[in-house]
Amino acid sequence: MDKFFTQKYCDRCHGSLKDGRTMSMYNTDCICMKCKEEETKRPDYDKAVKADHEEIKKGNYNYPGIENK
Repeated sequence: MDKFFTQKYCDRCHGSLKDGRTMSMYNTDCICMKCKEEETKRPDYDKAVKADHEEIKKGNYNYPGIENK
């Protein structure tokens, strides 16, 4: 099984992932919901989301995010 689904701690804050997890919009970090909330407050968040959506439209479902280009 993929590490994303089995890891127990957030790549960013190292807190527990028991209450949920998601992939960062900026890189391939598996993050907790608290870190996701903080991420959405970044001034370039919309840019990261748009870049991800553009890659999905091209068929790239494994886009590593704008920080991993």
